[in-house]
Amino acid sequence: MRSLIDISELTTKEIEELIETADDIINNPAKYAHKCAGKKLATLFFEPSTRTRLSFEAAMYELGGNVLGFSESQSSSAAKGESVADTAKTVSCYADIIAMRHPKEGAPLVAAMNAGVPVINAGDGGHNHPTQTLADLLTIHREKGRFENLTVGFCGDLKFGRTVHSLISALRRYSGVRFVFVSPNELKIPDYVKASLERDGISYSETTDLESAMSSFDILYMTRVQRERFFNEEEYLRLKDSYILTPEKLQNARPDLSIMHPLPRVNEISVSIDSDPRACYFKQVLYGKYMRMALILKLLEVE
Repeated sequence: MRSLIDISELTTKEIEELIETADDIINNPAKYAHKCAGKKLATLFFEPSTRTRLSFEAAMYELGGNVLGFSESQSSSAAKGESVADTAKTVSCYADIIAMRHPKEGAPLVAAMNAGVPVINAGDGGHNHPTQTLADLLTIHREKGRFENLTVGFCGDLKFGRTVHSLISALRRYSGVRFVFVSPNELKIPDYVKASLERDGISYSETTDLESAMSSFDILYMTRVQRERFFNEEEYLRLKDSYILTPEKLQNARPDLSIMHPLPRVNEISVSIDSDPRACYFKQVLYGKYMRMALILKLLEVE
């Protein structure tokens, strides 16, 4: 029995296999319509979510399975003080696989250590979000056809952005990848991430100026400044509009740039960019469903 807590637990070969399965699901949906008949997915969401929770549910339904669970901690026994370990043991009696989102880093790992079924980390605090990374990787694969020799710009909240940390962890394994980190000083990429890149000789640079770096990007990964990660409302309000992507800021961008965003967007990408053929963020949402379908099949060991 295997869980997925961190994207680095998957080898590059396994990621390629998941992408192959997702591509096949896109091309042959009927072939997969009953693969998980009789199986149940439990969605344990202790933190608000729209895309991730509905994506997991849609994925399981489209595989012919069923879904049970909750969408906020107040509607679970956690409100009575039940531990994550006990919740995982209990839910294992009802479901074949668990998807968990939790505000505390490490909670899905605790669940995986105690559950009797596979656990998928659907986001833990500011730490990790491996299935969003799988959605991102399928998007890059379908847009660029490769992972090697790409310059990837990350812009916005790079300190608390778990999607950013997970995608860096995945892409750093491919040769010739270069990272450009664009953020206000207060939301810079954590030092441990930079130290790890330096240790492995992976190229990166930091700037506060998005427009000056724009022409170098193959991919621009925008993120929102996350109100829920701030202890100080004043600080959040001061930083929330640090970077707003507008058509004017794309003047020097490459014609084949791919603009990505894990969503939800607040106002960091102008809606006028939605019609730009370089905008990929709603494709990411769709690709996330297909990659979660592929992952559920893999962890349940369905042929």
